[in-house]
Amino acid sequence: METETNQTPAQPDNAAASPAKKQPHTLREIIESDEFKRQMGLALPKHLTPDRMARVAVTLLIKTPALAQCSPASFLLAMMTCSALGLEPDGRRAHLIPYGKDVQLIVDYKGIVELVLRSGQVSKIHADVVCENDHFEVDRGEIVAHKIDYRKPRGEPFAAYSIVRFKDGAEKCEVMTAEEIDAVRSRSRAGKSGPWVTDWREMAKKTVFRRMSKWLPLSAEIRDAVESDDDQFDYAKTKNVTPRGEMFPGLGEVTK
Repeated sequence: METETNQTPAQPDNAAASPAKKQPHTLREIIESDEFKRQMGLALPKHLTPDRMARVAVTLLIKTPALAQCSPASFLLAMMTCSALGLEPDGRRAHLIPYGKDVQLIVDYKGIVELVLRSGQVSKIHADVVCENDHFEVDRGEIVAHKIDYRKPRGEPFAAYSIVRFKDGAEKCEVMTAEEIDAVRSRSRAGKSGPWVTDWREMAKKTVFRRMSKWLPLSAEIRDAVESDDDQFDYAKTKNVTPRGEMFPGLGEVTK
């Protein structure tokens, strides 16, 4: 006597049936991956989106091919830092500069102003360079006048200053000569490229603001951005701290 048995056909193994998801390996693939966008999204403030930051990053690689020759992990780390600060590295508020095999993040003066004003403790920030044909007057640590005649050439800059007005009406100012600013530039490993070459005046404003910022009640996040330039480094004590690919889990091995 034969016994009829109802056998259910074996179900296909979904894991075996589905093709393995391709891991991104090139820097551009990683930037455009959902995982990296997700990680940027965890750090970004509401006014920026991961898709926009990814587009900015890809545009940077196209405009500055030398960035693609740097350590990919250092590029990704710089993008994550920009995300945490809520600043696009668009060449106006923040810059990514190739330095050897590493990517150096430089926050511009305009980027610092945006961060400080966002903190809510300062009502106004003003900075400018002072040129040979300007009328500039300082009396006992206070800037009395800075008048510019736009009908004639201003001449070469010889100083820069910054003024901050707090919410309670109090003000603080700082003045630096061009020689003092260039001394800071000479200590910067990015001093011969990037914004120091293309936007000296903006970097001069940032430098004098950084000196004045010691008087400001800034958050740790903003303080790090203000002091991010490498003239803070003691080169005798530096070591290789380039991040590895595992800093970005789920993205595969980071290659060029």
